[in-house]
Amino acid sequence: MAKKDNDEKKIIVDEDWKDQAQKEKEELAKEVEAEKETKEKDQGQRQLPPADFSGLVSMLTTQAFFALGLLEIQGQEGEEREPDLAMAKYNIDMLETLQEKTKGNLTPEEEKVLSNMINQLRMAYVKVAGQGQATE
Repeated sequence: MAKKDNDEKKIIVDEDWKDQAQKEKEELAKEVEAEKETKEKDQGQRQLPPADFSGLVSMLTTQAFFALGLLEIQGQEGEEREPDLAMAKYNIDMLETLQEKTKGNLTPEEEKVLSNMINQLRMAYVKVAGQGQATE
């Protein structure tokens, strides 16, 4: 009789193990499905470039060009808008501050990109500011 009791306990243990394995399998399937849904949602969203120094310079440069009225918003092409010289100057000043504070810590390529952007923005600022004075 003692032997029969041990066999029944094994069956119970085996059944518990099967139940646990089945639960884990179902939980894993739910996690995989949730990841799949998240991935599908993310694919519909725009992918951003990596955060790096050139991205920061590009962002400030774009803001300055937009403030100067040299960039347009998609869907608003051809709409007349006054340049915001103060905002453009602010963004140029931010780039100059960045250049000053990072001096000696940039790669040659980063230094060149930053210097070129500042020079281009300065020339564009002078041109736009001069056009504003000529029309007044």
